Amino acid sequence: MEVGIVGLPNVGKSTIFNALTNAGALAANYPFATIEPNVGVVAVPDDRLGQIRTHIPTEKLIPALLRIVDIAGIVRGASKGEGLGNKFLSHIREVDAVLHVVRCFEGGDITHVEGSVDPIRDIETVDTELIFADLETVEKSVDKQRKLARAGDKEALATVPIIDAIIANLGKGIPVRGMGLKAEEIKLIKPLGLMTSKKVLYVANVDESDPHGTGPLVQRVRERAQAEQGAVVPVCGKLEAELAELPEEDRAAMLGDYGMTEPALSTLAREAYKLLGLQSYFTAGPKEIRAWTIPVGATGPQAAGVIHTDFEKGFIRAEIYNIRDLMEHKTEAAIKAAGKMRAEGKTYVMQDGDIAHFLFNT
Repeated sequence: MEVGIVGLPNVGKSTIFNALTNAGALAANYPFATIEPNVGVVAVPDDRLGQIRTHIPTEKLIPALLRIVDIAGIVRGASKGEGLGNKFLSHIREVDAVLHVVRCFEGGDITHVEGSVDPIRDIETVDTELIFADLETVEKSVDKQRKLARAGDKEALATVPIIDAIIANLGKGIPVRGMGLKAEEIKLIKPLGLMTSKKVLYVANVDESDPHGTGPLVQRVRERAQAEQGAVVPVCGKLEAELAELPEEDRAAMLGDYGMTEPALSTLAREAYKLLGLQSYFTAGPKEIRAWTIPVGATGPQAAGVIHTDFEKGFIRAEIYNIRDLMEHKTEAAIKAAGKMRAEGKTYVMQDGDIAHFLFNT
């Protein structure tokens, strides 16, 4: 699964992307600097890896990874092809969730594409373009679905009223994610790839003088996110870009100067991971302690399949304990003696922070 970074041109998307992936040179200061989407792989910071190593010595720690796509800036009229908009919008269809970067600072050397700084206007500009594009998609699809429904197709019979409701709500400016659709309804429309159905995390690009995002512009974005049952992560793109280039010891000192304990991008990576509905379980041994990525709700066999497909096919059972048990009892032997090591079968639903040993037939 992957998350896409979207926003208007020159709001700091590519700066934040490059800092996240430590990809080197920053994008040029003009619209459409990123014409093809850049894809980066980001480590998801997780203190639990170090906690496990405290009790299980190992050679290396391997964090969970997150794929991030930097999508070129969206402008007014993108849904009608402005600024190569159709090409850029198609990239959004391919990601599983969205990080929407908005500028939340005045001044600076970079001129805002709209001529002034207004994060709510910017959010609405992007939302409007995505709504127009989605409206075109569903209007093209509904005739085909109606023909199938008249022929007695059960799926089409269920889908048509959903599409009709979506058309009506999009016409009112309501994104699909705000329509309160049920899980089974979302499943039926998933093949349409509607962009406004994707979960959104707002990234408030702030000034160095406000790294924690306490200013009024960020507060407006928080209020917007709260109304959508979403979240906001304040990030100073300029500061994070500088931090990404520093050696570890210098980074800690610079963070201290700004009253920060870790880069804001660490918070962003973790929040993006959650946005995608992902969680981590661990395997631990003398060679490596590793965080494995699974969807919330994954079963034991599905978790084993992330390591190797043969593990899922030949799954017998899993020996499971949670990191909380390790913190309390210190060793696997003590965990077993306390009766906290569990044998779980094929129906077990994995929990975030589980530590697992899988038994399987090859």
